[in-house]
Amino acid sequence: MPEARPEADRRRWFALAIVMTAAFMDLVDVTIVNIAIPSIKRESGATFSQIQWITAGYALAFAAGLITGGRLGDIHGRKRLFLIGITGFTVASALCGFAANPEMLVASRILQGGMAALMVPQVLSIVHATFPAHERGKVFGLFGMVVGLGAVSGPLLGALLTEWNIFGLEWRPIFLINLPVGIAGIILGRKFITESKAPRALKLDLVGVVLVTLGMLMLVYPLTRGRELDWPVWGFVMMGGSVVVFGALVAYERWKTAKDGSPLVELSLFKVKSFAAGIAVQTVFGVVLGVFFLVWTMYMQVGLGWSELRAGLTGVPFSIAVSVAAGLSVQKLVPRFGRKVLQAGALTMAAGLLIYIWEAGRYGADIAPWQMALPLAVMGLGMGLIVAPLTDAVLSEVPREHAGSASGLINTVQQMGTALGLGLVSVVFFGVIDERVAPSRIPGEFTDGFQNALWWVTGVLGVIFLLMFALPAKPKQHVEGGDEEVPAGELPEGELPRKEPVLIP
Repeated sequence: MPEARPEADRRRWFALAIVMTAAFMDLVDVTIVNIAIPSIKRESGATFSQIQWITAGYALAFAAGLITGGRLGDIHGRKRLFLIGITGFTVASALCGFAANPEMLVASRILQGGMAALMVPQVLSIVHATFPAHERGKVFGLFGMVVGLGAVSGPLLGALLTEWNIFGLEWRPIFLINLPVGIAGIILGRKFITESKAPRALKLDLVGVVLVTLGMLMLVYPLTRGRELDWPVWGFVMMGGSVVVFGALVAYERWKTAKDGSPLVELSLFKVKSFAAGIAVQTVFGVVLGVFFLVWTMYMQVGLGWSELRAGLTGVPFSIAVSVAAGLSVQKLVPRFGRKVLQAGALTMAAGLLIYIWEAGRYGADIAPWQMALPLAVMGLGMGLIVAPLTDAVLSEVPREHAGSASGLINTVQQMGTALGLGLVSVVFFGVIDERVAPSRIPGEFTDGFQNALWWVTGVLGVIFLLMFALPAKPKQHVEGGDEEVPAGELPEGELPRKEPVLIP
């Protein structure tokens, strides 16, 4: 077997750094806005509805376009779609930063979400198509670290940029910081990312695009607007109707597969047990993220009256713990203990939540950031044991020609879960507290709501623990020197065929 050329090896690790940076930029952008909302409202004069759309518009466009973005990468090339996506994301970030009014900011955020939907699915697809099987565990460990850092770095970075008020720009630097990162990603991506696409010609399924976009909007829109509009009946009708639309999508995709083999959603993926089980876990885990991070931010900033910077710094132990555990889980623990590592992660996160519930009740409004360090660190360790191995488990047996579609589905179901979690916040948090009480009683009300929400999240983690029994007990062992070949059509341009390890159960 010929050895990989050193320059080819360096190229793919440079490519990994570029796509990981883009993924980090997107993850930060999802959370960075929340912490700066008071500044945006004050400086731009945005109404409550406009503020809602600054966050919801991004989420809607992002969720609705992910599956289509992944499939476009399979058809037209993952490098090409990644570069289009990161270019559009950078332009949209500039438009957000220089928005002259709230309406322009909302429109720019919707564009930004749409461009992220083209960019983000290509990250996992490029990894899946560029790295041989025996290296993907290490790569997904790094990806898990990026996810952990992005989850908490957003609020911290948003707090710092807003409080520093750089050049008197108030909140605008939270978007403008994407410009140098995006420009560097465009230039370096053109040089170091090698092109890959599905080995056989696929066509874009336009009817599938319409159905999946319509179904996503019918599900996510009522969830994001529900609380603001006092949960109108039409919202529940829309969510029920989304089930019908998704049913029609499944029926049409089956017909499309039989007709020309170019469906938008590759239904055969769900016959792969590891993929189907991983998708279920990913969806429910999205609910955990949606509930916890919003409730946690509200508890600290509104309930306890902490500044953006104090709240942002409080999350540092969580971020560090996620990064450490993510690296260890894929490289050291999962090869030995299999799915027990992910289940241990769910139980560890639940233990951290129980500690947090006890501390919130014990110390009340007098709780200090250092007292939150222990439960946050324990939760971070648990999350790190889940996020990296889960991605590897979901994609491990997916055929390369469907990597983009699978990647889009992974991101989409987590967005769906997160949207559902954000909707549940209205019930498990705002449904418990009375925001009209005297100011002196607000900390107590928010503490009660925080504890109630965390009990719900603990219960959801119990469901995740049970769902994980459907995952493969042990990962497939990667043996060097096997005979599995990379399909010729799947090779990045300019690379010679190389042998890949055989995957032995």
